[in-house]
Amino acid sequence: MRDKPKVVVVMPAYNAAKTLHMTYADLPHEMVDLVILVDDGSKDETARIARGLGTKWSVHDTRYGYGANQKTCSRKPLKAGADIIVILHADQQYDPTLLPQIIKPIPANKADVALGSRLLGADPLAQGMPWWKYYANRFLTWLENETFGLKLAEYHTGYRAFNRQALESVNLQMNSDAFIFDQEIMAQVVQVKMRIAEIPVPTRYFAQASSASFGQSLVYGLSILSVLARFLMHRWGLRRQLQFESLERRYSGAAPDPPPSKAHIKS
Repeated sequence: MRDKPKVVVVMPAYNAAKTLHMTYADLPHEMVDLVILVDDGSKDETARIARGLGTKWSVHDTRYGYGANQKTCSRKPLKAGADIIVILHADQQYDPTLLPQIIKPIPANKADVALGSRLLGADPLAQGMPWWKYYANRFLTWLENETFGLKLAEYHTGYRAFNRQALESVNLQMNSDAFIFDQEIMAQVVQVKMRIAEIPVPTRYFAQASSASFGQSLVYGLSILSVLARFLMHRWGLRRQLQFESLERRYSGAAPDPPPSKAHIKS
């Protein structure tokens, strides 16, 4: 990583016209080299507002899903030469001003991935998190900790930072286009032994902030069980899962390509 790492903030968005300008304005721009917005086929003015703000932007031609949006959000900063990639939802549910704290462990070489946890610090229920989401979050986090052998406070946050190596090491394209993408990438970074740090962030729920319905949350919870089962089968050697194999290390044991013979060298 360079002495001054290139920090790129990428904002996944869907119908975020009412909050996008606030999210962008609250960013500590002196610490950010580039802001990229990825619009997953919004029906409102999200793309027009992004153009007016001067961000780089990418617009899906239709709504492909949260995970598909996150895949684009991961590719774009890497192509832009980012050293640190911050995923920040455009709906103001997470505080943009906390970006310095979110990224701090990465250039300090204390973590490869940093998570903004709503379950550290102040009481999430008092801050407005629905009770059923709180208890589901706690249960699923406990289950993931037992599976991964970690002691994190929360896995289900949309405020994340990655160093470049973390995103280049995992097979993002094999992940789902649905909400479960976030937990698949967590399983992947755990499998390739990336270091994970957590930073307390406040819980913010309000009318304009996006929030999954009870039905969507139920499907999400059941999908997590499937991810954990596949992760354990891979770890125990019962069934190989390409999804959890490191792209970076896949060819580490291969011999280098031989130099071309003189017969194939053109002058």
